[in-house]
Amino acid sequence: MPEAASAPSLTLGFARAGGPASSRAVIGDSEFDRDTAVTRREPGVYDIDLSAGWTIINAVNGGYLLAVLGRALADALPHPDPFTISAHYLTASQPGPAVIRTEQVRTGRTLSTGQASLFQYDDQGNEVERIRVLASYGDLAALPDDVRTTATPPAIPPLEQCFGPDDSPAPIPGSSAITDRLMLKLDPATLGWALGAPSGKGEMRAWFGLADGRDADPLSLLLAVDALPPTAFEIGIKGWVPTVELTVHVRHRPAPGPLRVSITTRNLAGGFLEEDAEVWDSEDRLVAQSRQLARARLA
Repeated sequence: MPEAASAPSLTLGFARAGGPASSRAVIGDSEFDRDTAVTRREPGVYDIDLSAGWTIINAVNGGYLLAVLGRALADALPHPDPFTISAHYLTASQPGPAVIRTEQVRTGRTLSTGQASLFQYDDQGNEVERIRVLASYGDLAALPDDVRTTATPPAIPPLEQCFGPDDSPAPIPGSSAITDRLMLKLDPATLGWALGAPSGKGEMRAWFGLADGRDADPLSLLLAVDALPPTAFEIGIKGWVPTVELTVHVRHRPAPGPLRVSITTRNLAGGFLEEDAEVWDSEDRLVAQSRQLARARLA
């Protein structure tokens, strides 16, 4: 919350991390798909049981939540793919039952816009709004191929030269169940915080995938932008860094293979910082971008 090699080495590295090709999960039949699946109660209203498998300590990961609401909006709107989705995190979500209410705001020929809110229940049975999103959806397959860009993929070392969560102590005390569901290999250049010597640069880069080998799609990109350790760790800040607002732009349907994620922070002020993320696929395409505002718990 990543860098370059040739396409063949990307594919082989992913096979090693996700297991033999024959045992890899596929889009539509993986733990991520099951745990983000919503049940339509009535038009525009969906039920879900938020999985404890996507938590950090006791709070549900914000990228997982965004994918859950993104899936509900994909059902509620006439277009299939999120182009832009902005979320405000109002209260911390917990594993367990939740209800999502969606609303179509506008429907056009190439874009449709909707909003959605996720609610859970307090001890008295009252609904509490956890997250509210506004999104525009379209069809990524219908976009023209013309690309004019100055963006370049991050230069991460090969996957086998990077390090995963099992190679260092947890930066936040407590369980992080989400790490068991990810293939996450961090660039050693952004691991100073794990050695007690943060660089102060506010950078985090990693190879990213799902642990069961499922390839990325537009919905899992919503998870990818918020799945790395916070850049605050490399600034020398420890502890939870809760997201206040997160906006994601999905630019292309990703090719098979692991993703490279690069996240930077340039400004920490007043106890808040921004994180700008880029996600690149195995064909060196920029497939998603995001910016989030997060709260840093200063000592």
